[in-house]
Amino acid sequence: MLNFTKMNGAGNDFVMVDNRDGGLTLSKGQIARLCDRHRGVGADGLIAVERAENSADFRMRYYNADGGEAEMCGNGARCFARFASRLLGAAERVSFETMAGVVAAQLLGDDVQLQMSAPRDLALGASLTAAGQELTVHSVNTGVPHAIVVVDDLDTVDVLTLGAGLRYHDHFSPRGTNANFIQVRTAQSLAIRTYERGVEGETLACGTGVCAAALIHHALTGAASPIGVEVRGGETLEVGFERVDDAFTNVTLTGPADFVFEGQVAL
Repeated sequence: MLNFTKMNGAGNDFVMVDNRDGGLTLSKGQIARLCDRHRGVGADGLIAVERAENSADFRMRYYNADGGEAEMCGNGARCFARFASRLLGAAERVSFETMAGVVAAQLLGDDVQLQMSAPRDLALGASLTAAGQELTVHSVNTGVPHAIVVVDDLDTVDVLTLGAGLRYHDHFSPRGTNANFIQVRTAQSLAIRTYERGVEGETLACGTGVCAAALIHHALTGAASPIGVEVRGGETLEVGFERVDDAFTNVTLTGPADFVFEGQVAL
């Protein structure tokens, strides 16, 4: 039997496991079954706490719902920070290693603020055809790759069709990309819908996608930090940043991370 904790960050939900002793080895198929909403616990991904390899407090291993390991997940990282804080005895600050670099987190009441790794590969204004539509696509890597399309009416976007078209587009091969559609509400606020790579569908929130949306919005409009981004689950996450020349630094993501329940499940 596997002991687990279920958590969610703005509706993006995760199965959390403590693997600090290194004794747990899960196959891709086992992870996919655990994340299956009909036959398992149900989640957008699985996150394991492991011993750090260098100077951080822990190492975060993140797996998408299909069982494939991914570099980073912003909402998952906030949940990881609150879960790890409990392991440390309610620590207010936690640092952890990810495939995208070391992330620092601070617990702020019900919210967690992440100090994100430096974004890279900012590209604006690519003209791409996806699902038969001509789109203007912007992109940036905020720990994982993200494509951003600005739309006039977020509610009418066919996220599954267009998202899959961008996710598997040759422009982003071989690893693909997450696909985000954003609507500008005010100079300092956006709304977003996200098709997540690995989940292969729309999720209620994507933290790295929220960061990507805010940074792209700033690059296009000059909007000042911080920028609020409303996710499909209804919560608004806040992205802070600094920009020096063409480089973004001190990128932060602030939002909720909630415990849902604990349990045991047969592998």
